[in-house]
Formats: sequence, structure tokens, C-alpha cells
Amino acid sequence: MNRETLFNYAKKHFHSEPNYLWENLPNYAVLRHHQDGDKWYAIVMNVSGSKLGLKDDKEIDVLDIKARPEHIGSLRKKEGILPAYHMNKEHWISIILSGHLSDHLSDKEIFDLLTESYHLTSK
Repeated sequence: MNRETLFNYAKKHFHSEPNYLWENLPNYAVLRHHQDGDKWYAIVMNVSGSKLGLKDDKEIDVLDIKARPEHIGSLRKKEGILPAYHMNKEHWISIILSGHLSDHLSDKEIFDLLTESYHLTSK
């Protein structure tokens, strides 16, 4: 899945647009709740594969989202889902959006996980 598809879904369903918060990380995009601009429900980052524990050092896009702690273990068993990069690994996961591991999850699966993250962070 590419960033544009993900951001279009977020805009249509959650009325949120990507926020680029860091000058030194111009491709890191945060998705926040429309009604509460401070709460994140997702972040899209471009990260070196080695930082994610992959053998390939190529830069890839990942989506970090919140998930139910009781689902984290089973989600991480799926190809394309890793422990969260730079977030609490008990509550967040990273989904690979680009590169050779990105074709293991359907768009629907990613959208469902993004929707769950939106709802989990709205509390």
C-alpha cells in the first residue's frame, strides 16, 4: 500500500490529514484525531530495514498503529507486521507498507487495523 492510498482513506473516514512535524524527518507523517488534534492514531515513517531487525538495509515505509495488547502477539506472527518501531511494543505494531514484505497484508486488513487504532486512541 502506498502513502497516498492510506492518507486518502484517513481523510475520507476520519477527516484527518497527515501532519509533518519534524524538519529533520520530512517524510514522517502523523495522523491525528480530527476533534482532538493532539492524539495520534498512526504514524507513517521511512526507516532503514536494519532498524526494524530486517536483513535488508533499504529504506522502507512503515505504518505504526495501536492495537489491543491481547492481539499484538498473533498480529506479529503475520508476515509484514513487526514490533513497533520507536513506540511502546506492548500497545503498538509496525506494518510494512513498501518493499518485499509489503504484499502480505491486503489493503482491507491494513484499513481495518488503522480503524481499530483510531478507535483505541479515541478513548
